[in-house]
Amino acid sequence: MSESKDNSTGNWCLIESDPGVFTELIRGFGVQGIQVEELYSLDDEVFTNIRPVHGLIFLFKWRPGEDAEGQLRPDAKDVYFAQQVISNACASQAIINLLLNVDNPDVKLGQTLENFKSFTNGFDPANRGLCLSNSEDIRKVHNSFSREHYMELEQPKGGKDDNYHFITYVPVKRDAVTEVYELDGLQRAPVFVGNVKENQDWLDVVKPWIQMRIEKYQAGEIHFNLMAIISDLRTKYQKRIDELHNEGMESEAVNDEINHLSQLIVEEDEKMNKYKLENNRRRHNYIPFIVELLKILAKEGKLVGMVKTAQQKKKKQQASEQKKV
Repeated sequence: MSESKDNSTGNWCLIESDPGVFTELIRGFGVQGIQVEELYSLDDEVFTNIRPVHGLIFLFKWRPGEDAEGQLRPDAKDVYFAQQVISNACASQAIINLLLNVDNPDVKLGQTLENFKSFTNGFDPANRGLCLSNSEDIRKVHNSFSREHYMELEQPKGGKDDNYHFITYVPVKRDAVTEVYELDGLQRAPVFVGNVKENQDWLDVVKPWIQMRIEKYQAGEIHFNLMAIISDLRTKYQKRIDELHNEGMESEAVNDEINHLSQLIVEEDEKMNKYKLENNRRRHNYIPFIVELLKILAKEGKLVGMVKTAQQKKKKQQASEQKKV
């Protein structure tokens, strides 16, 4: 749900739904072999180059009174699930519920999450959630994305704030059968989505379910965001290059593939550097700079004119939008 901006002891900061933020957050927990990609559709071709997909994180506008669509499974003991016992940590809640169900040799949870899982494995979902909310190591990483506030600006509120909530979808193998679950910290148990048939991709089971959720909103409303937890692409590309070299086969096609993979590695490095820069900007507090800029503009007699121009522009935009409606 909507998360608190307070970064004092015991509180959790606002987390933006962004692949760069989530990738750095996961790596901050100590997890290796994972990254996050944003998805703009559920079409099959979107998933072609990012498999394997270990799980999906879905952000949607939460509306009170909505019940779980599927069947609650309190008996799904093989599914790691922690309830959300506080209302301001749903981003990390969803990520950790997902990661602690990933079964892939290329994914290393790291000491922080391994210790947390080992300590809470025998607990019920409510007590797991309580332990998560009180984990200083996890909260510290989560709150590394908070901004330092030198002052608070009170804004008039025209109505109730929208609440957004993160949930996750994961495939879990139980008794030689792979099942897909929706893990929503606001529910008391995992929600069963469906069984994965032999030679079927688990994404084919979950995509109609997510589409159903999206269609519950009116046309034109954008109240959701979807991200995929996938294997580290740079490692994946490098592994394929090593395989081609070890095979010892030289041909124009092999060289073209190696060159293509090398270019993809360069693009991944550039993307991660961009994520790092954007995350540093997210953490920076621009308020002192803005205040000084406003003082200078006021001193030079430019501020009032700029405000009036901005107000007129806003009125024109609003009038134009009303005509379209």
